[in-house]
Amino acid sequence: MQKSDFYYELPDALIAQVPLAERGAARMLIVDGRQGSWEDARIRDLPNLLQPGDLLVLNDTRVLPARLQACKATGGTVELLLDRLLDVQEGWFLAKSSKALRPGMAIHLSGGAVAMVEEKDGMEVRLRLSADAQWLPILETEGSVPLPPYIRRAPEACDRERYQTIYAAHPGAVAAPTAGLHFDVQLLDALAARGIERTFVTLHVGAGTFLPVRSDDITEHPMHAETMEVSAATVAAVAAAKARGKRVIAVGTTACRALETAAQDGTLRPYTGETRLFIYPGKTFQVIDGLLTNFHLPESTLLMLVCAFAGTECMLAAYRHAVAEGYRFFSYGDAMLISPQVGQR
Repeated sequence: MQKSDFYYELPDALIAQVPLAERGAARMLIVDGRQGSWEDARIRDLPNLLQPGDLLVLNDTRVLPARLQACKATGGTVELLLDRLLDVQEGWFLAKSSKALRPGMAIHLSGGAVAMVEEKDGMEVRLRLSADAQWLPILETEGSVPLPPYIRRAPEACDRERYQTIYAAHPGAVAAPTAGLHFDVQLLDALAARGIERTFVTLHVGAGTFLPVRSDDITEHPMHAETMEVSAATVAAVAAAKARGKRVIAVGTTACRALETAAQDGTLRPYTGETRLFIYPGKTFQVIDGLLTNFHLPESTLLMLVCAFAGTECMLAAYRHAVAEGYRFFSYGDAMLISPQVGQR
């Protein structure tokens, strides 16, 4: 399969630059992979589109203010974007500077802390803080919201709240699990009243989620590592939903990848560690029966994932419909509720 197989035309005007006034005001395109059809709806319709006893699996990662300004000892500026933390003092960062950083160099942060370059790997550097400094408090006090590159404006005060799900619990992500941004208290209450159950996984979305697929043959694309956890409680909730004949619906591609990573041998088990799982057409899903997600970039790994789930022809046709109907795209955009093609679930 070629990267170009997953291309579609998208006018810049459809890329959402700001969130809607209300989280639950988004449109939602319902895509039926079995029938190869779709229909227009609203995210507020979600409770009536699910059945009592269905299980939603949400990603409860919390987005960090992951962009930092720093400088070298010579005074040269360094822009840092966290990819993932390894521990309280060490992490991998995407780094931009006029001259390449090298192992052994000191990076000075605006609050006075110093980080040493321990290792370099392509565009990334592994930084370790000196003394008693820790990354989380530094990011919270000195960092800015890491809005995606297709949002062409500086972060605003409202982004601290809106580029975050209302159930975010575990700090570590540098990008929001954007399907979850549509959920407000009203929608969660309506789902609960309908008898829709929910459980959580944690996948800390890394900066690599925005890196393009560079190889024409998609099977040669190296996936970035992201840390994740699927708990025993979540495994039990999924098993209970399956036992009662109900659907497991992942809220976002990150929740999907976490579940599918923890079921790579065919059985879902508790899992804590890293994932580099790349799902593209031809891969078989082990856990999920439905997927709520936003629209994804052309030729991206996430578009390839939804094409694997519902079929490439169906998904690209649905995307063309969304463009024609003026749906809002990407992180602050509208949603899709997708059911699988024949042979997936």
